Amino acid sequence: MKVLVLNCGSSSLKYQLIDMENESVIAKGLCERIGIDGSKLTHKPTGKANYEVEAPMPTHTEAIQMVMDALVDLEHGVIKSTKEISAIGHRVLHGGSKFTESIVVDQSVKDAIRECFDLGPLHNPANLMGIEACEKAMPGTPNVAVFDTTFGMSMPEKAYLYAIPYEYYEKYSIRRYGFHGTSHMFVSGEVIKFLNLDPQKGKVIVCHLGNGASISASIGGKCVDTSMGLTPLEGLIMGTRSGDVDPAVLQYIMNKDHIDINEMLTILNKKSGILGLSGGISSDFRDVEAEREKGNHRADVAMQAYIYRVTKYIGAYTAAMNGVDAIAFTAGVGENDKKTRKAICENLSYLGVKIDDKANDVRGEARVISAPDSKVKVVLYPTNEELAIARETVRLTTK
Repeated sequence: MKVLVLNCGSSSLKYQLIDMENESVIAKGLCERIGIDGSKLTHKPTGKANYEVEAPMPTHTEAIQMVMDALVDLEHGVIKSTKEISAIGHRVLHGGSKFTESIVVDQSVKDAIRECFDLGPLHNPANLMGIEACEKAMPGTPNVAVFDTTFGMSMPEKAYLYAIPYEYYEKYSIRRYGFHGTSHMFVSGEVIKFLNLDPQKGKVIVCHLGNGASISASIGGKCVDTSMGLTPLEGLIMGTRSGDVDPAVLQYIMNKDHIDINEMLTILNKKSGILGLSGGISSDFRDVEAEREKGNHRADVAMQAYIYRVTKYIGAYTAAMNGVDAIAFTAGVGENDKKTRKAICENLSYLGVKIDDKANDVRGEARVISAPDSKVKVVLYPTNEELAIARETVRLTTK
């Protein structure tokens, strides 16, 4: 069974074609600058040379068609016909409170995705365009929506409700949803198997650390808390996002600088985080770390604050679960930055966490990086959101 996985952004489209018999990637690629001059498709078929095409892509419909053409191309393709694709799995950012799990797309699902446009204004419209483009290009092939928010839907009320008048939850579904959900679902489940933990009771904290960053706490693979909230702005310090901040700060700055709430949110989303704390050095952790090594004080403080916030959340989630069996690092920083992993874990000695420096000297490989006598297992586990989406697609279309 072959599954096409799509992740549609406002002006981009990432894809993977996966053979689910052995969960291998047959081809993957990226459509860039959709709706913008200079549109380009980069197609990477496994075992063949990469293939690039520059052509107009006014909408996602044209981009999807270019992907289909590349997959069946005589020289660069990997299948003879799109009929070999059994189903299509779509990453959809926000499902609101309507969806507690992935679902096969029908008109009611599309309507619900549309109703969540105001919760995910940059992503949900593009996600829906991708679904409708696939329906047009491959009529009859089932589409599955895998929501970034469904992992967090198992949180109890005490974790997901904000302490604001309850009527706002009733009227507008304002609550904590959490994001990076597909990654957290995949890694938490895989770590339980990897470490042979109790599949029902295993307590895992997943640190998804990249330019966007979040932490989840799960028991038996079910989320009990996660750091992002109604939007991805809540929680950890990130590349350009502030993470947790006193709401009164917004009013204070807005009054002082005479700006509106939209400009304020742009500052919190795009000009804050590591970029803002470092004094504008960069939102890329590698750049900030390089400046830190040169003795740049602002870079040093930015990285210390980042590590401090991650450490606080790990401590909070350990308390929330009354213990933890494993802590997992994943995503760009989590998988590749051994210094940051070690610095975080050095603040967890009270839990009996001990890092093995030799084991920790690794990038992007599933591995236990804690010492044999560490009371809590610490692992590096690469995330694979596309495979998680493909597995959900198979589960829902082969009943």
